[in-house]
Amino acid sequence: MFPLDSPWNISFAGCGFLGIYHVGVASCLVEQAPFLVRNARHVYGASAGALTATALVTEICLGEVGASIIEVAKEARKRFLGPMHPSFNLVKIVRHVLRRTLPDDSHHRASGRLGISLTRVTDGENVLVSHFNNKEELVQACVCSAYIPVYCGLIPPTLQGVRYVDGGISDNLPQYELKNTITVSPFSGESDICPRDSSTNIHELRFTNTSIQFTLTNLYRVSRALFPPDPMVMKGMCKQGYKDALHFLKRNGLLNFNGPQTDRPLLANKEDDEAAEEEKDDERREVEDGLQQEAKAVMFYGSSSLDEHVIEYLPPTLHKALIEACVERRSLVQSLGNLLPVRMASVMMLPYTLPLESAMSLTLRLLEWLPDVQEDVGWIREQILKILQCVLRQASRSFSQNVSARLFCHLELHHYRSLPSKPSSTSLFPTWMNSSGSSVQDVFVRLDQYKKQLLSGVLCINMDLRGSFKTGMTSPDSSRSFGFFQQDFNSRSNCLNVPHDDKPGKPLSRSKSFW
Repeated sequence: MFPLDSPWNISFAGCGFLGIYHVGVASCLVEQAPFLVRNARHVYGASAGALTATALVTEICLGEVGASIIEVAKEARKRFLGPMHPSFNLVKIVRHVLRRTLPDDSHHRASGRLGISLTRVTDGENVLVSHFNNKEELVQACVCSAYIPVYCGLIPPTLQGVRYVDGGISDNLPQYELKNTITVSPFSGESDICPRDSSTNIHELRFTNTSIQFTLTNLYRVSRALFPPDPMVMKGMCKQGYKDALHFLKRNGLLNFNGPQTDRPLLANKEDDEAAEEEKDDERREVEDGLQQEAKAVMFYGSSSLDEHVIEYLPPTLHKALIEACVERRSLVQSLGNLLPVRMASVMMLPYTLPLESAMSLTLRLLEWLPDVQEDVGWIREQILKILQCVLRQASRSFSQNVSARLFCHLELHHYRSLPSKPSSTSLFPTWMNSSGSSVQDVFVRLDQYKKQLLSGVLCINMDLRGSFKTGMTSPDSSRSFGFFQQDFNSRSNCLNVPHDDKPGKPLSRSKSFW
């Protein structure tokens, strides 16, 4: 069971146009377990999840929110390139919808309770904004959290003088690591409320704290996050969210639980809500014609388990709003434009009409940009200077490394050329050892004098006496002296290289000589 003895939070993941799934989840929580929303300490959201979190905290109509999302998707689908068409301004549409739907005191309701995930442009760090001075700051925070670079534009918006972009880039599921945080995601994975795909694949992708399982249905959902599907498919996603939230409440024993400060009974108790059920039946009769088309869309979405009891639980206000939003209201010109010959002609004329539409939309955007030109141009100049400084720094670093490497090679080559071409073994000894007039006895006498002179410190001399001594002609006396040399040399070598622990001494060499 879900622990209610400690404070809990709700966190909505960023998901683009799949935010309609969050609307279904929020609607289920409000209708079936209102104490979870009312007593939650914080409600977090990133990108599209921030829009649903704002609607939940400010207590606006969720049916209107769902209808607005579908209307925006329909507006994007009208264009040939969808949301990437130059005439489609997503930021302008989102700002207009928020200003229209949010109440005037929304910033008072949201401050201290709503947490919006943002990504700071200067260092890429995540920022959770939870205090708002006025309604415009709340609207601007939602716009910043949903601003995807390049997809929405090139110049990021500002909030309190700081540039921010989509919060899903740095943290797509805010505060998911807290113990009592109810995480909501439209992607099948490890979130508390998410679709449960029937797949045996155990592999998953972690995208900024969001668990996404590798399934075909998830691949379809990811592809539809930035390019909206058909409105009826989006309505099926909303019902999927309602169903998954309902299963979460049942699984944790919260469906029939009257939480603290509960003002009205739950809708699951049918005995106390007979009047509400009658009103539902009256409103459902008005939308029976759209249910068949909706069932086809649900099958296409891949949620075949959404049968009549899920549709029955869907709140009538939300259901009616989604049905009305899905209805295509076409005029005579739009009906003619949907004919196949007209559509083929429009596609063939696209190379001529697209530049004209792009020029018109660019002109409108420049006119709307005039109040912020000075600030944005200053920011662009600063970014260009930072990029140039970074490039120059990298170029100077690589140049200095190349110069130092070449100088080192030249020095090594000069040192190599200055060495003798054919080093001999006799050059390793002093000159008095290489002289032909020196006898073997003189050599060892000189070595004894060397040892007496070097008294400071610990001396370790390893010499390779494999050279040849030139002593002239060999005579019987010299052979006798040579035998003496071998005997005396063995005794002296034992003194210089004494073995330890009855181990044989290491061979003497001149490779190492240290103090």
